Amino acid sequence: MSVLVDSSVWIAYFRGSSDLPELELLIDENLITTNDLVLAELIPYLHVRKQTRLISLISEINRLPLSIDWADIIQMQTVCLRQGINTVGIPDLIMAQHAIQNHLRLFTLDRRFILMSEHVPLSIYEKKEINQMEQAAQGKIR
Repeated sequence: MSVLVDSSVWIAYFRGSSDLPELELLIDENLITTNDLVLAELIPYLHVRKQTRLISLISEINRLPLSIDWADIIQMQTVCLRQGINTVGIPDLIMAQHAIQNHLRLFTLDRRFILMSEHVPLSIYEKKEINQMEQAAQGKIR
């Protein structure tokens, strides 16, 4: 199981949110994936903050190339609009498409993705999965 971590999670993590222990476990287990869209959202902010070490670390994460299918983007946006989900921007649609194309779970704090997942085949990473991983890790230790 690979997990695409949305910039909303990274931003909360960088700000010191203590409510994201699952991200640390995913990092430790080498289960996270990124793409150029996430990096383009994060790295300029990190440059301004002079966080060169963090830029180096985040750039080492497994990166999958984006392959944008504009017809699919249009279809997803149409589905969202028909369902009353009116605030989904193109970058969010690209993230959703990337997760779907690559069979990734999307770890996000953005409610729009959760709403989208009710109408398109987007798999959202849920916190309960981390509990299962922790139990499995403890079983390995014993």
